[in-house]
Amino acid sequence: MNKNIFVVLHNIRSLNNVGSIFRTADGAGVLKIFLTGYTPAPVDSFNRERKEIHKTALGAEKFIEWEKTGDIGKLIKKLRKEGVCVVAVEQSPKAIDYKKFKPKFPLAIILGNEVRGLSKKVLEKCGAIAQIPMCGKKESLNIAVAAGIALYEFKNKI
Repeated sequence: MNKNIFVVLHNIRSLNNVGSIFRTADGAGVLKIFLTGYTPAPVDSFNRERKEIHKTALGAEKFIEWEKTGDIGKLIKKLRKEGVCVVAVEQSPKAIDYKKFKPKFPLAIILGNEVRGLSKKVLEKCGAIAQIPMCGKKESLNIAVAAGIALYEFKNKI
């Protein structure tokens, strides 16, 4: 079975979070990371390395293929047309527990802004929504932590 996994980072503002997700994605065997909206790329518009991303990625941004694209809606449509299962990792009344989610591969995992998450419009375009249940007083995890949990949970499912 082809267990190809892609990650889509939408409107992530923290360069440190982006770098951390690159590093985790490399460890999880992700094929490609799509950077959408205002998510920063590993290099700036002058092709200079972004130090904050490099510091937390520890060079993983040089090994994982990545693509910067502005329109997440077009990307989701393209991925789904290519037969990619698209799942948002987000809190939503329509979400299922991430441990109960049965991924189909190839798989694209979408993660949204650290504060606002993903819009309803984006969630409606996804094939599924999976959420990581919270037990404490905080409503969510750091985006890089959530990415690691979801990547390793989904990649290990048959």
